[in-house]
Amino acid sequence: MANYFKRLPNINYQNLEELNSPGRTFQNKNLFRRAKLREDIASNMIFFEDYFIVGDERPDNVAFKVYGEEDLDWVILITNNILNIQEEWPMPSRLYNEHLLEKYGSYEAIYEIHHYETKVITNVDGVVVLPGGLQVDQNFRFEYFEETIGKHVTLEDCASAVTNYAYEERIQEKKRTIKILKPKYLNLVFEDTAEIMSYRKGSTGFISRTLKDTESI
Repeated sequence: MANYFKRLPNINYQNLEELNSPGRTFQNKNLFRRAKLREDIASNMIFFEDYFIVGDERPDNVAFKVYGEEDLDWVILITNNILNIQEEWPMPSRLYNEHLLEKYGSYEAIYEIHHYETKVITNVDGVVVLPGGLQVDQNFRFEYFEETIGKHVTLEDCASAVTNYAYEERIQEKKRTIKILKPKYLNLVFEDTAEIMSYRKGSTGFISRTLKDTESI
């Protein structure tokens, strides 16, 4: 992320440790600024390709593989609108196992049933009368009628158990599929980022395109 933080503009802070020197200030990065993709780029899939995160790959690993530079990990993150890596990126194996144990309390509980999901049920004409993938509880039962004859379907016939482990794995797998900005479009993002990060002349507190006063953030 070092490459990204270098692009952030600065703000002037009053040095509170030297109250007797009211004119003394120091500069820091304006963390309220955030790069993002232009809407016309973000909504057009021609700029992207799919990528599947393998194993414990981090954003910097992916950036190096795709762009040849680890410091372009921020491009990976803004492309996927990821703000919190801990929650929105697949967990490393060690942390994932610790997370499961902390959440469910024991190894045995990890493999207990989380919920049931319906199977696809069709009638004699092949018409779907119960769609698959609906989340239900253990008391779920299903009935449908063919030629006025009611048919009762047991839980085992119409639904499958999903364990806590399987449920958590689905969440992790979903996070592994991301989109990658094609390398040939990187300059567009760099140019847009430079524009977003720059202060406008005439705006409140403006000192330069890379510096303004604290009270005008």
